[in-house]
Amino acid sequence: MARPAARSQPASPALLSIGQVLARLTPEFPDLSSSKLRFLEERGLVSPSRTASGYRKFSPADVERLRTVLGMQRDHYLPLKVIKKYLADLDAGLQPAMPGTGRAPSILDKGTRLQRHELLQEAGATPDLLQDAISASLITPGDVYGEEALTVLKALAELSRTGIEPRHLRGFRAAAEREIGLIETALVPIARRNDVSSQARTAELAREIAGQLDVVRGSIIRTALARLRP
Repeated sequence: MARPAARSQPASPALLSIGQVLARLTPEFPDLSSSKLRFLEERGLVSPSRTASGYRKFSPADVERLRTVLGMQRDHYLPLKVIKKYLADLDAGLQPAMPGTGRAPSILDKGTRLQRHELLQEAGATPDLLQDAISASLITPGDVYGEEALTVLKALAELSRTGIEPRHLRGFRAAAEREIGLIETALVPIARRNDVSSQARTAELAREIAGQLDVVRGSIIRTALARLRP
């Protein structure tokens, strides 16, 4: 009697080394390094498997998780503890809004880059408004634009309907530069250590400080608005 043919087993996804992960992600995130990947693992944002020799191996799901984390840091300047909570909610089967935006994630949150005409169409803005925003240093000019530029241009389009134009917001750039100066001063003690762990910690602490400054700024504005109520 002939033996039944053995059932073929589905191939398991190929696991990647740190070098292979960097090769996949650095075109999109040029500042990514092996120390950054190790730092994200230490913070519990990703959990690669280990070989018997102790080498890290990343699955395709790990790579996509890293892409999400790095995209949220780059496009929304979110601290890792906020990103970690967001990912934990996703892992639990929830559908949380993207932190800092008050909305559910969209395809644009995956690192999509928009051509100029696509940016204008998505934001509902005119070419003149975009040029005014660039002139006021509110949007950085480029061949392609990301989610951050889209978010800002949408806000500017709404503000323009109330008579607030980009030229009225030139002071925002100066205020941002002052905040950056505060952050840089606060980071000096850590930056001086000049080791791999400290470099990763410096980048993360900068985002955390920026997030806390956002909290203070928002409180000041809300308090001022409360005084305007009749």
